[in-house]
Amino acid sequence: MRIFAIGRNYAEHIKELNNERPDEPVIFTKPDTAVLRNNAPFYYPDFSTDIHYEVELVLRICKEGKNIEPKFAGKYYDAIGIGIDFTARDLQQKAKEKGLPWDIAKGFNGSAPISDTFLPVSNFDVNNINFSLTIDGELKQQGNTSLMLFNFDFIISYVSKFFTLRTGDLIFTGTPKGVGPVKVGNVLSASIENEKLLEFSIK
Repeated sequence: MRIFAIGRNYAEHIKELNNERPDEPVIFTKPDTAVLRNNAPFYYPDFSTDIHYEVELVLRICKEGKNIEPKFAGKYYDAIGIGIDFTARDLQQKAKEKGLPWDIAKGFNGSAPISDTFLPVSNFDVNNINFSLTIDGELKQQGNTSLMLFNFDFIISYVSKFFTLRTGDLIFTGTPKGVGPVKVGNVLSASIENEKLLEFSIK
C-alpha cells in the first residue's frame, strides 16, 4: 500500500499559505509507516515545534491501472475515508527556502491518521461531499468536493500517468482552508457528511 497526496487543491487553502495556484496537481507521497489507524494517539515529535493539521478525503484504489483516462477513473476507486495530513510546517518552510525536497515534513512516522471505516463511493455524489474537522469540539475545517480545483477522476487520471496505481493504494485529495497547529492534549474529530469516522488525541 502506498499513499499519494495532492497539495494545493482548494483555492482558499492556497491563499492562506500564500502559495502559487498550480496548473496541474501537486503530488507528494507518504510512506506506509506514516499511517496511524485504530484512532491511536498521535505523539508530538521532538524534531518540530509547529505541527499542522490538514483534514482530507481519502480515496481507496480497488483496481490496478496506469494511464487511466478521466472517463474511466471512477472504476478504480471504490470507497472514501478521511484522514489527517500532518505537516511539520517549520521543517517544510526551511526546506522550501532552500529549494530542497520536504519529505521529512510530510512523511514522518504517524503523519497520516486514517479512518478505519471507508464508505462506499455509491453512497455519494462525489462532486458534492461535505467533510469537516473539529478540535476539542470546535469546528476548524469544513470542505466540500465541489470546491476542489481537480476532482477525483482527474486526480486518479493524473497520478496514474506517473505511477501505476494498485489495489489498496490511498490518495489524499487535498485540504480546505483553516489549517493550523495542534498541541498536546487536543482531540481531533473528522467527519464525512456529519458521520464521525476518525477521532484521536495528541500526546
